[in-house]
Amino acid sequence: MAVRIICIKRDQGKYKNPYVAIDYLEWINERINVKGITDRTAIHDWLKEEKGEAYIINKNGEKIYLIPATCPEGNKYVKTVVDETVPDDLLALPDCV
Repeated sequence: MAVRIICIKRDQGKYKNPYVAIDYLEWINERINVKGITDRTAIHDWLKEEKGEAYIINKNGEKIYLIPATCPEGNKYVKTVVDETVPDDLLALPDCV
């Protein structure tokens, strides 16, 4: 199953790693038109352990897949780039309401 991430809910505090500020991600399974909300660590585990697929559509209309990651402090998160040296399209998504 693949889901498209459509928005993110972030904690407004200050974080060394901006991905850890994401509390949850809202998604849609476009194949069967089902929506849901899942917390950051559950999405991480689903991608890593269950071989799930999650993606976003960037401003150019390209499908960009999320990858699981863990920061040195042990916090699980997801991102769309291999390293944090380029802007991540996930962080550019609108905030969920």
